[in-house]
Amino acid sequence: MIIVAGYLTVNPAERESYLGGCAEVVRLARASAGCLDFALGADLVDPSRISVFERWASVQDLHAFRGSGPDAGQQAAIIGADVREFDASERS
Repeated sequence: MIIVAGYLTVNPAERESYLGGCAEVVRLARASAGCLDFALGADLVDPSRISVFERWASVQDLHAFRGSGPDAGQQAAIIGADVREFDASERS
């Protein structure tokens, strides 16, 4: 299992618009093969921060969905980010 977690930073005045533009991405991700969870949300105390959480069955499923990443408008709105990918597979 792969977990993607972290945050994006956007202009506080643009956060709600940014999140609204991500609704279809969330729907598509959740419908994708291997997606176990996918969520983006407004941080409760920092008006510029968007929390990111994803859980995927495999790295292959994650990369198959990723494609080219955020569109140009979304990418331009991001002024900072700290999002990381973790292998959470159980090992015995």
